[in-house]
Amino acid sequence: MDYRIEKDTMGEVKVPADKYWGAQTQRSVENFKIGEPGSMPKEIIVAFGYLKKAAAITNNEAGVLPKNKSVLIGKVCDEILKGQLDDYFPLVVWQTGSGTQSNMNVNEVIAYRGHVLKGGKLTNKEKFLHPNDDVNKSQSSNDTFPTAMHIAAYKILVETTIPGIKKLRDTLAKKSK
Repeated sequence: MDYRIEKDTMGEVKVPADKYWGAQTQRSVENFKIGEPGSMPKEIIVAFGYLKKAAAITNNEAGVLPKNKSVLIGKVCDEILKGQLDDYFPLVVWQTGSGTQSNMNVNEVIAYRGHVLKGGKLTNKEKFLHPNDDVNKSQSSNDTFPTAMHIAAYKILVETTIPGIKKLRDTLAKKSK
């Protein structure tokens, strides 16, 4: 397997060359080998897609993120929402309580996929989008992870649970007549 070297505040990490994640995600993959890989519910990842796109738009409107970066983040978030990047979210559901690893996994995938969409390569040392400085701008894992959980729970209730209950109610009413 080919690797590239990614660097964060803790140092260098070998990351599979073809993955849209960076050092923080790789550290989580290596340090949290408990549970099924990729077991973080996709509903949470999709919710992060909505959240990160909204944050990019808001940061642009607030004048702290350039329009070209906001648009690029939005494009990658749209790919997440369509399920096109599902293979790049390898983390297990068991991790630290604040959800920092999942937040950073999403930030890294958005940043690195965006860099590639702009014509860059994953092996470039400098990337057009930075996971923390651009994608995670004005955010905290302590806020984003609970927000993503709320978005996911709402979507599941509205799209699955409530329609299922209505169908059950209508079926039982029909059978009782």
